[in-house]
Amino acid sequence: MLGSPILAAPMLAALLLAGCATPAMREAAAPVEVGIVAFNDFHGNLEPPRQSVIAPDGKGGQVQVPAGGAAWFASALDSIRGKYANHLTVSAGDMISASQLASSLYLDEPTIGVMNRLGVDFNAVGNHEFDRGRDELLRMQNGGCARFTAKEPCQLEKFAGASFRYLAASTLTESGSPLFPATGLRSFGSGKRKVSVGVIGLTLKGTPDLVSPAGIKGLTFADEADTINAAVPALKAQGADAVVVLIHQGGKTQGAPDPDGCNDLVGEIRPILSRLDPRVDVVVSGHTHWDYVCDWSKQDPAHPVLLTSAGLYGKEITDIRLEIDPVAHKVVSKRAHNVIVQSVPYTSAKGPLGNSDLVPQFAPRPDIAAYVQRYVDASKAYTARAVGKLSGPATKGEGAEAGVGGTLGNIIADAQRDATAGAGAQIAFMNPFGIRAPLVPAADGTLTYGDIYLTQPFGNQVVTETLTGAEIKAALEQGFDDKGPEQALAPSSGFSYVVDRSKPVGSRIASISFMGRPLDMAARYRVTINGFLALGGDGFGVFAGKPDAVTGPTDLDTLESWLRAAPSRTVPAEARVTFAAAGG
Repeated sequence: MLGSPILAAPMLAALLLAGCATPAMREAAAPVEVGIVAFNDFHGNLEPPRQSVIAPDGKGGQVQVPAGGAAWFASALDSIRGKYANHLTVSAGDMISASQLASSLYLDEPTIGVMNRLGVDFNAVGNHEFDRGRDELLRMQNGGCARFTAKEPCQLEKFAGASFRYLAASTLTESGSPLFPATGLRSFGSGKRKVSVGVIGLTLKGTPDLVSPAGIKGLTFADEADTINAAVPALKAQGADAVVVLIHQGGKTQGAPDPDGCNDLVGEIRPILSRLDPRVDVVVSGHTHWDYVCDWSKQDPAHPVLLTSAGLYGKEITDIRLEIDPVAHKVVSKRAHNVIVQSVPYTSAKGPLGNSDLVPQFAPRPDIAAYVQRYVDASKAYTARAVGKLSGPATKGEGAEAGVGGTLGNIIADAQRDATAGAGAQIAFMNPFGIRAPLVPAADGTLTYGDIYLTQPFGNQVVTETLTGAEIKAALEQGFDDKGPEQALAPSSGFSYVVDRSKPVGSRIASISFMGRPLDMAARYRVTINGFLALGGDGFGVFAGKPDAVTGPTDLDTLESWLRAAPSRTVPAEARVTFAAAGG
């Protein structure tokens, strides 16, 4: 008992000092709030993409919200930044390429122009940033009118380049140095209230499997986690209180769509997270075109990162709020929310889709709307041209079924087979991930060039090559080999197959039929695919390196030719890919 007052004295003194702290002292110790405004996979979607975001309606159901468009995106972004005295705007890659025609016709210069006007700070390179090659990507950063592609640059205005900084920590040149800086640093406040946010930007290691070899000649792509971990100490040494990673790699959740959910996240991002330096605070991801917000500390307390992704096409923006202790130099609180960029109603493949009162609706920002309209007007000579008629909407799988080509995949396969009959084509396949939008004709069935361009914006040439029946089966199996997201290649008419997911890898294609008979494993067939698949893209390596490959027209030309060859085309109704029932 005699010792108690002596032991309590330091505690009493501390309490007295705390009670005497001045407002200035308390302010200096209070956390500093920083807002990170994040997005990914914008893909040059200057106009509303005629797509939606599906979100919970708060009553156990779902609401489908029309979203996207650069001018609406700008207003949503401004509303988020308006909440924060300190803020940073970042993108996790694929800002350009696979774009709408109003951007693609002009080499995505208008998309960079929009992002400059929005005040983006950093963009990590994605795989699609390399679609037009290294030199053209460097022009996106540095500006100028040098010509590196078939299209003419600077058609409407002199191109000044990106005012934001590309980051490419894992993309190494012949000298071993990054193609763009690996990291960036931004500071906010001053004196004892100053805090700094370090940013690491990089793309996925598998980029060589996703782009033309010519576009990345001389470049190598290092391991993602190793690259991030090597950059963290350097940022900390520069005074970074928070570390934010922008990575063009991601995952997908399971079950009902939820932009702020993290239900059973799967995908290539998970093993990367498990190896990260625990000093990484936030990971802004992309590539999978999924939306999620994950407090990863609940999954893996040793790696307590906040993981986010904002879907695609500018339909969502992630609002990330950090609280940083300026004395301890660390993040003490972090949370995020995906804001749906509700824009204008549109007619989908399933009918009209109106606005929802459950989600705020944004007005288009006038300066961005006017800038975009200039390029839209210039592109109308291409977009408004009628190319044919279709009996009704043609769609592909969405959400959990995004790896299924649907009726639209069947149409594209038919068009490519028919266009390459002169090269001996008997069968054609289309990869579902290469289909970017449904075909929704006008009331009289008319489709325009703009409509079909939204569906296939890549400009791939088609390739016809010889494969045995066994090789065809092996290629179909690669769509279900657990090495990436599932893809059921959409076949041309006369070809069908059954998938049994319950079987072991390599044996999941249960049966294959061609022209009403089982496919002959020993026979040789002429098969048409797009040039991306012919290089082994999306993990379909069986198609790569065939010595008798014949290159044909572009995928878009084949679709237009197929539509023009008949007064009106009928959407194929048959199911060419079926899935065995679980346990069946």
